[in-house]
Amino acid sequence: MGVRIAGLGGALPPLEVTNEDLEKRLDTTSEWIVSRTGILKRYAVTEGISTSDLAYQAAQAAIENASGNARIDMLILATTTPDRRCPATAPKVAEKLGLRGISAFDVNAVCSGFIYALQIGTASIKAGFAKRVLVIGADVFSAIINKEDRSTVPIFGDGAGAIILEESEFNEVLDVETGSDGSLEELITVRAGGVESKVNAGAGHPDDIYFSMSGKEVFSRAIKCMNDSVVGLLERNKLSIQDIDCLVPHQANLRIIKTLAEQLGVPYERAAVSLDQFGNTSAASIPLALTQACMNDTIKRHDRVVLTAFGGGVTWGSALLSWPALNSVPFIKKMSATEVIQ
Repeated sequence: MGVRIAGLGGALPPLEVTNEDLEKRLDTTSEWIVSRTGILKRYAVTEGISTSDLAYQAAQAAIENASGNARIDMLILATTTPDRRCPATAPKVAEKLGLRGISAFDVNAVCSGFIYALQIGTASIKAGFAKRVLVIGADVFSAIINKEDRSTVPIFGDGAGAIILEESEFNEVLDVETGSDGSLEELITVRAGGVESKVNAGAGHPDDIYFSMSGKEVFSRAIKCMNDSVVGLLERNKLSIQDIDCLVPHQANLRIIKTLAEQLGVPYERAAVSLDQFGNTSAASIPLALTQACMNDTIKRHDRVVLTAFGGGVTWGSALLSWPALNSVPFIKKMSATEVIQ
């Protein structure tokens, strides 16, 4: 039994935030942001728009791209920014899509979340637990970053991306591997909000409610973990980097992408890059980059594509795909401020 990629799509919130916009409220310049991140702009939610709204719009884009009538019977949402601490956001997205009754759950592996969700969705189909799985990566990091912190505000954007997997005689998700190292949880974290902060009440700091990361160590760890993950994945499948047509890395930082491509021996022009337009959208970054690469004709039918990510936990993962002939060109929907599904 194989797993086919049936549809793909993305969604962005209404508010475009350029580097010039940030210059007006932060001690920074557009030149500084571009030189250190490669980011020109990002998008942010407006009042009333939540993670589930972005996830719904991305899912609708993927469903439209799939152009199929087969019912989705599993929904996996990769997110670090759920609508509520409890319950999970995935059932809410399923309800908005008219899919009440299906298996729906969240996965939190931060920026690696989409790879983890892809692995679970693929395994669920191969095990016979589902026939058609909707995998979504969606995050609203504007809700968890300190809006006065110039080290994080320019980096992150809000967004969502989705892919539809289905049972098939063809196999297009060739392999997925993931890993973690919990000893490094402090590298990328939001310390408050969980049980740990409750049982240690009074020991925290007001900034614990915000996302934080150790930038320099994240830079080196991300490159090493993604490099090792991709190399291991290719070795397991008896392939070399020369067999890969496109590398789609997590869109964290342009310097990370360039260094990773160089270490792997991938020409930079064969790496999909979208963070200049969207910023780091966490679990949404890979499906958004995939969608944009298809829109730009960077990825074509039968291309061998490698996805790779690194995130909090720390976590990492990579996937090997044989790119399908989609029914139509996928698209990224730009939401309006009024598109909220109750």
